[in-house]
Amino acid sequence: MTAKAKVKKKQVKKTAKKIGRPSKIDKVDLKQVEKLVRAGWTDVQMSAFFDVSERTWNTWKLKHDEFLQSLKDWKAEADHEVERSLYQRACGYETIEERLVDGKVFMLTKQWPPDSTSMIFWLKNRKPAEWRDKTDHEHSGPGGGPIRTITTQMTPQEAAEIYADTLHDE
Repeated sequence: MTAKAKVKKKQVKKTAKKIGRPSKIDKVDLKQVEKLVRAGWTDVQMSAFFDVSERTWNTWKLKHDEFLQSLKDWKAEADHEVERSLYQRACGYETIEERLVDGKVFMLTKQWPPDSTSMIFWLKNRKPAEWRDKTDHEHSGPGGGPIRTITTQMTPQEAAEIYADTLHDE
């Protein structure tokens, strides 16, 4: 191949069009994404809302660091708000409401008692070793050793000899 042919080949490669559709990420309103994230929408729901596949949405997160970081930040803020609300429900809280009675405005303090379901949920997640439903039971043989099995080939006298130390411990 001549030098002139090599130059021509390189020029063709540089001017070749990109394969595939142009990205829609530039058309996505980030303020709208933020509202949806704060409202608790999942990535699957948001991708459907913006009329792109879940795969495309995930590709955008991989290729656009700012987009990914914004999603993470907004999700963290929403999670924090839910955690704060759960904590308030578990501990109980007060709200102040304005009431209009006979043309006069009254301030009413409303008390919300602690919620046992919220308490349980909080404790099971924050202290699982102490508050989980499942309890572990460990079975062991004499002195914490392995459990020895008695087979049908043993005579009752042989079995009694093996477990003689167990009988004396009780």
